[in-house]
Amino acid sequence: MKNHFPVWKNLLIVIVLVIACIYALPNLYGDDPSVQISPLRGAVINNGLLSDVKKELSGEQIEPLKDELTESQILLRFSNTEEQLKASDIIKAKLGNSYIVALNLAPATPMWLRSLYAAPMYLGLDLRGGVHFLLEVDMAAAEKQAVSRASTDIRQHLRENKLRYLSVVIDKGNIRIKFRDQQVHDAALSQLDDKFETWEFVAEGNTSATPTLIANMSDKERKVVRKYALQQNIITLKNRVNELGVAEPIVQQQGDSRIVVELPGVQDTARAKEILGATATLEYHLVDGEHSVSSAIAGRVPLGSKLYRNRQGGQVLLKKQIIVTGDEIIGASSGIEGETGSAMVSVTLDGPGGKKMSKTTRENIGKPMAVVFIENRTEIEMVDGKPVRYKTVVEEVINVATIRGHFSNRFQTTGLDNSAEARDLALLLRAGALAAPVDIVEERTVGPSLGQDNIDMGFNSVMIGFVLVLIFMAVYYKTFGLFADMALATNLVFIIAVLSMLQATLTLPGIAGIVLTVGMAVDANVLIFERIKEELKNGNSPQASIQAGYEKAFATIADANITTLIAALILFGFGTGPIKGFAITLSIGVLTSMFTAIVGTRALVNLTYGNRQINRLRI
Repeated sequence: MKNHFPVWKNLLIVIVLVIACIYALPNLYGDDPSVQISPLRGAVINNGLLSDVKKELSGEQIEPLKDELTESQILLRFSNTEEQLKASDIIKAKLGNSYIVALNLAPATPMWLRSLYAAPMYLGLDLRGGVHFLLEVDMAAAEKQAVSRASTDIRQHLRENKLRYLSVVIDKGNIRIKFRDQQVHDAALSQLDDKFETWEFVAEGNTSATPTLIANMSDKERKVVRKYALQQNIITLKNRVNELGVAEPIVQQQGDSRIVVELPGVQDTARAKEILGATATLEYHLVDGEHSVSSAIAGRVPLGSKLYRNRQGGQVLLKKQIIVTGDEIIGASSGIEGETGSAMVSVTLDGPGGKKMSKTTRENIGKPMAVVFIENRTEIEMVDGKPVRYKTVVEEVINVATIRGHFSNRFQTTGLDNSAEARDLALLLRAGALAAPVDIVEERTVGPSLGQDNIDMGFNSVMIGFVLVLIFMAVYYKTFGLFADMALATNLVFIIAVLSMLQATLTLPGIAGIVLTVGMAVDANVLIFERIKEELKNGNSPQASIQAGYEKAFATIADANITTLIAALILFGFGTGPIKGFAITLSIGVLTSMFTAIVGTRALVNLTYGNRQINRLRI
């Protein structure tokens, strides 16, 4: 039989259409202003906590529209933003530092849809509102830190192998190692070459009373250091964003030294900027009790020691060797020290850090140990009417305490100014230290009203283009044009359903991709319909013309769509965020339009004209 689909094929089309409608449906329900409560380490989420929070809100005449309790969070929905903001302040005051209280926009999808894992697609920063940061990683600082770590490792290796050296100093990005005699120099060169393969060791000049090795970082190692700094900073920034409780954040690489951070729906932008840009960390050093501080202040700083300023304005002489750093901290929580009532941070170290702390405290009971607070700050100064950024490093001794006993990976750090500083420091330590300082070089804030305007304009552009195409097809191709219109409407549903199932983020460029797809989706039908008209002009029967139109136009349609899909994939592979959004919606649109324009319209034509005697086609 000509132009007839078997029952199973028609049934398959209906099933696909029903599934697409179900998964596109959540986008019609909108969002509720919500407050999300998530636990920090040690805190619990249970019915008791939910009851306490609701009781506290009732006392302030605030009733949530709905509350949801899961193992990992509590979500409270409100009728408007004003109630949401007020409730957030009340809950923060009630729960203190044990929980993350974040503002959110929760989808208002009915439970029966959520039980099918149907959820709306995310809206990007340009549609939902929020804040955009462009951060630049200080690669020079990353290389400097790598050189510093290498110099420490070289000293340790020489000591372990009993190779006596005069000094190991950093000079203009290189490491200079001086020895007492040539024999030790030659033995060290051989061993260091084998141990540090990514460094280049060169003997300086001719043999002299003080033979010297120059260690240079290889180009390969330099690239590795830069790549690691960028990747580690992305991971750390993601952790910090998670600590802020932001829903659907975007943290991604741009170029070889920049990171884009987009926080949709963020209302406290100052707090976000402070946490993302901060590079605070801790270092633990032993106090140099063998030498005089006054002598060091006068300029006679002993080799292997360094002067640090404390928060009282005085000077403390510490040994340069670092016991542990913030990189080795895996857990941190703020609180109040019981005896003194001062702010403190409870610290948990990883395995290697715990071993080093255990060894140090076991060998130095009764000796003082200091905690150094380090922060890289970017200051802005006006020069000739233009803002000039410069970086400063603040190193302060926040605490000096005598080691009273042996401990390893769990202890407390005191000496912080207030509980707010302790809370922020604990957050930064939990999220991890940045591998290199970052500088916020660009900041853009998109207000929710602008986001709604963008949504309205994007929706209107899609609808206007959609309606104009519908009218043209119906007028020009008559009944067959109506089939194309039904396929086009179905194509829009398919695109939205696929974006929702993938939990993709829709942005303005993504809407542009959808608008383009709306125009392109009818191209396939135009080719088919024109081919059918040609077959009719050649004297073929209506049934034969329909069959020939779909079969002979398929190769041309496939070629056109495949080339468009290749272009979209290239855009996705090489483009940045907005370009990727455009490429994703364009790719999805190309694939769904192939299905609706060829299979969908063919099914409608077959149901209308298939297996019948037809004298004339309305086309």
